[in-house]
Amino acid sequence: MGNFFGKEWTGAPFELFGTAHLIALALVALANVALLYVRDHAGATARRNIRYGLAILLIINEFAWHLWNWTTGQWTVQTMLPLHLCSVLVWLSAYMLITKNRTIYEFAYLLGIAGALQALLTPDAGIYGFPHFRFFQVILSHGAIVTAALYMTIVEGFRPTWASVRRVLVGSYLYALHIWVINDLIGSNYLYLARKPETASLLDVLPPWPGCIPIILALALAFILLFYLPFAIKDKRTGPKHA
Repeated sequence: MGNFFGKEWTGAPFELFGTAHLIALALVALANVALLYVRDHAGATARRNIRYGLAILLIINEFAWHLWNWTTGQWTVQTMLPLHLCSVLVWLSAYMLITKNRTIYEFAYLLGIAGALQALLTPDAGIYGFPHFRFFQVILSHGAIVTAALYMTIVEGFRPTWASVRRVLVGSYLYALHIWVINDLIGSNYLYLARKPETASLLDVLPPWPGCIPIILALALAFILLFYLPFAIKDKRTGPKHA
């Protein structure tokens, strides 16, 4: 058990798209496919329990992540403040699930799914392979962000609008500007605006910093539009939504 939570890991290192990683991705995909069954068969009480359970999972998993970093001497303001996109969305998604907040839903769906999927495909697990705590934590955290947004879409019937696209785009750019200032003040790298992450990620295919920054901002717009596309197609056929 000490090795499971320990900073020093003697087990197999994390292997990108190795067997454990692929099984984890398959389980996340299966959980989201199961939302179709929930939509068609779950009653109001069951739906509420699923929402609350998913919110509790997000919160407990995030607390455990902070506790692990604290007890292993790795917690610093430069790395552990909830300022990365997915770190923010853990807390916002939990609040969204409990309150059914539609504004937070817009960010969780249009921006959060793309960010969490990138983290699922290239997890920042370091050396910690299956079955270390960090392996489970990173998959659960980002998988639950995706599931939370899809749950509100598939089961609760939430959806973004063109107004949502504008709000999320402006809000995300303003947030990035504030994080840029914070990074400069405390020497951090939140949102990876100061440099690329040290571990493998999809950002590795982009030009060196800072040339990658405009591309990252452009990609944010592209993903927002991509996730809105199914609703834009539907609106073209049935009439637009303006909420």
